[in-house]
Amino acid sequence: MSCLASCCASLTCGLCSSVASGISKKSARLAYCGLFGLSLIVSWILREVGTPLLEKFPWINTSDGDTHTKEWYQIQAVLRVSLGNFLFFGILSLIMIGIKDQNDKRDSWHHGGWCAKMIIWALLVVLMFFLPNVVISIYETISKFGAGLFLLVQVIILLDGVHTWNDAWVAKDEQKWYVALLAISVGCYLAAFTFSGILFIWFNPSGHDCGLNVFFIVMTMILAFVFAVIALNPSVNGSLLPASVISVYCAYVCYTALSSEPHDYVCNGLHNKSKAVTISTLVLGMLTTVLSVLYSALRAGSSTTFLSPPSSPKSAGKKPLLEGEDVEEGTENKDIEGRPVSYSYSFFHLIFALASMYSAMLLSGWTSSSESADLIDVGWTSVWVRICSQWVTAGLYIWTLVAPLLFPDREFF
Repeated sequence: MSCLASCCASLTCGLCSSVASGISKKSARLAYCGLFGLSLIVSWILREVGTPLLEKFPWINTSDGDTHTKEWYQIQAVLRVSLGNFLFFGILSLIMIGIKDQNDKRDSWHHGGWCAKMIIWALLVVLMFFLPNVVISIYETISKFGAGLFLLVQVIILLDGVHTWNDAWVAKDEQKWYVALLAISVGCYLAAFTFSGILFIWFNPSGHDCGLNVFFIVMTMILAFVFAVIALNPSVNGSLLPASVISVYCAYVCYTALSSEPHDYVCNGLHNKSKAVTISTLVLGMLTTVLSVLYSALRAGSSTTFLSPPSSPKSAGKKPLLEGEDVEEGTENKDIEGRPVSYSYSFFHLIFALASMYSAMLLSGWTSSSESADLIDVGWTSVWVRICSQWVTAGLYIWTLVAPLLFPDREFF
């Protein structure tokens, strides 16, 4: 038996080493993404099967007479894994502050040392289950603000990406690109209003008073119309493409909000006919959540919109990296090795730390134990978080259009 255990340990260590050695600089971001995805899967597994184990921990099960509900233990499991994940990425974010070029010793820390990172991550997650409940309660409160900040960063990066897309095509100054802009804009608007009409069918069933759902859908359509009116105003330096893309995004957010309504709510036409929750539904919901959070975190963390290093290509403008042309070979090699980093490592890890908080809120129903324990991201808290996210998106987009008019002396990028 001891021989078998020794073999298993050596095989595990060898597998870890081979995986770590196979991670190159180009795949480091994907590796962090995979580690984050693993944490979400661990959270989900402990959420589903970890209640009997947590009940045996006296520092967690501190109830005197009053027994904690199953939902309470599920939230505890999710929050403790999330806290370990948050500390892992938060510590890395602090360590990576101020990295400007690849000559910095910490650049190798960001891209290498994966065996040590995996061990440290696992230890942090395990240690969180030995913390008292009061620490988790504090983290629970902080996580709600961190999750909101993560959503805000998503919105800002979306707006920046859409404006960048529009400016890039306009800069080509060719008729085919203008036609493409018009075609995509019209298509997005048709999709936004068509989808909003479908939402009326799904979430406003006949015979029921669904005024709240109707308000959400009508508000989405009004916002899409307002975007176009403001963007096409001659006094505003706007364009129809960003307005149309933001309209589609707002329609999508409205759908996710309405689909997060409790499944026994009569106005939730997608789910109120089937009260049973199948394994396939749970798996599909979990995979959708994991993939959406992973994509959002990777996109935001790799963005140069925020906290670009001072020597990065984005902040350096058109200034050449090498001043002279006649450079000795040794100096040239040194400059190549010390070329600036393409994104902020610190901000990259900060985004994953915030995403850890956001994923915890999704898996725990924003720490509301009154909702069904079998469902992921379902409940009125999730509905209002998404609706507020839609309104914030609309407000920020309108602000990007009218701010230059209100403050003509300032420069807006």
